[in-house]
Order: sequence, then structure tokens, then C-alpha cells
Amino acid sequence: MADKVVPHFQNDRGIQTIEIGAREFQCIGAKPPFDHPHVYLDMGKDAEIICPYCSTLYRFNASLKDGEANPADCVWQPEAA
Repeated sequence: MADKVVPHFQNDRGIQTIEIGAREFQCIGAKPPFDHPHVYLDMGKDAEIICPYCSTLYRFNASLKDGEANPADCVWQPEAA
């Protein structure tokens, strides 16, 4: 079993930039059922990355926790199986 859940973020509002507290995460685009394929993104040592599906710019913010975002409503929690 995985000891860490990869955070998921969404952009229903279509904003240009979302600040997040994780460098590894999944972008889902909009909330289901309007989501795009859930793509795993890894910033590595960079501070920004653009989702290749929805063009959302994700910017790392060290003051946020791993699963937090600014705006906060961009965090998405997948339903338990």
C-alpha cells in the first residue's frame, strides 16, 4: 500500500495560475465529469510547470502544505474506492 497519496488539483474556474505546496501532483483539469486525463506532473527542482492538457500554470509555494492550493478550492479529493 502506498504510504503517500499524490495530491490532485483542478481548475474549474479556468484561472491562469494556481499556487500549490507540492512539486509532484496530478492535474485533472475540471472536476468530473468534465475532467481531462489525470496527468502526473513533476516539477523536479523547478518552481513552475504547465499542464499539457489544460495549460494551467502550477507554481510551487513553499508556505503551502503538500496538498494545499491557492485558491483553496482548486484542491480535488478523489472518492474512496
